[in-house]
Amino acid sequence: MSELSFEEMLKDSVKTIHNGEVVEGTVIGVKDNEIILNIGYKADGILTKNEYSNNADVDLTAEVKPGDQMTVKVLKVNDGEGQVILTYKRLQQDKMNKRFEEAFENKEVLTGTVTEVLKGGLSVAYGEGRVFVPASLVSDIYERDLSKYLNQEIEFVLTEVNPHKRRIIGDRKQLIVEKKKQMQQELLERIEVGMMVEGTVKNLTDFGAFIDLGGADGLLHISEMSWGRVDDPKKMFKVGDVVNVMIKDISDTKIALTMKLEENNPWKDAAEKYQIGTDITGRVARMTDFGAFIELEEGIDALLHVSQISIEHVEKPSDVLKPGQEITARIVDFNEDTKKISLSVKAIEIEERKAAEPEEEAPAEESVAEEPAAEEPAIEETTVKEEVIAEAPVSESAEETVEEAVPETEEPVSEETADE
Repeated sequence: MSELSFEEMLKDSVKTIHNGEVVEGTVIGVKDNEIILNIGYKADGILTKNEYSNNADVDLTAEVKPGDQMTVKVLKVNDGEGQVILTYKRLQQDKMNKRFEEAFENKEVLTGTVTEVLKGGLSVAYGEGRVFVPASLVSDIYERDLSKYLNQEIEFVLTEVNPHKRRIIGDRKQLIVEKKKQMQQELLERIEVGMMVEGTVKNLTDFGAFIDLGGADGLLHISEMSWGRVDDPKKMFKVGDVVNVMIKDISDTKIALTMKLEENNPWKDAAEKYQIGTDITGRVARMTDFGAFIELEEGIDALLHVSQISIEHVEKPSDVLKPGQEITARIVDFNEDTKKISLSVKAIEIEERKAAEPEEEAPAEESVAEEPAAEEPAIEETTVKEEVIAEAPVSESAEETVEEAVPETEEPVSEETADE
């Protein structure tokens, strides 16, 4: 009986195992880099740290202890030194493959931790499995630097599960697109033209700024950033700035924004400040061949035509003006409907010249004042003729004529009066 039992025990001790076989084992020893298991075979099984987990920082002594039961998979029956090489992570990977297949079929959203940033994308740990997320599927926008995702949890869906080729591909982009689409719809239902909203500057271009409104992006065009002239949006804003903007227009999913509000419109009281005939000082903002645009205040430019720059002939504005120069000119035209103001320096110079003319041209004015004297000779000639007539002898007929001319009402001269 005892001999039979010994034979049976000997037979049991030399049971056969095969590569790929799943066996049960008991932990009989734990070191920093390996775990030793009794798997009921003539040799103990060795489970290295690398075959226990994909996590290189895992602490085996904290994970398992002697006496623990483990289900492992045989990699090699004999490693050349009589030891059986086992794997735990690959067995778990097999289980994970089944889990991935289920998630793929159900389009389930999974959450994993980015353990490595690769050249072409991200390596994400999910349980004991590994999922690769290509760079093109990390976000809905191109991101040159993916290092910010390291050690971060991200959500993804599986687009390919092929365990034989060890291809488990994840996609984060479509989740972002779907989420943004939903948020966009909610935003569009909430906002309306004329509403003030708060947003964050997301991106800057030469023609404007894209503002994240919390669900959709709105475009703040360069022409809508200020009533004044803006040459470069990047000098006015930076990415991350929080701004208050007004909804100017909504066209389908496109949102146009503006910062040009009625309360800060410089033209609302321009008719009072810039009346025709008023002299005003401004700054040369820019020049063209036909004139210079003078900034009277932010948002209001006036045209100083080349013909109105000076009383003297000016070939081109740049001959006498330069950007930033302050000049004083007269408002000669104001059109509130077209928002156009015309200036003239020439008008001021003409007025100043006229004011100086009286002293310089006084002799000419005196000669003009004496012009009526030219008629005096005619008056003198008449006097002379009268004198000649007075001195000429009066004929009898003439005397009769004179007597006849005396009015009858006159009293006759008495002899007494005549004697006296």
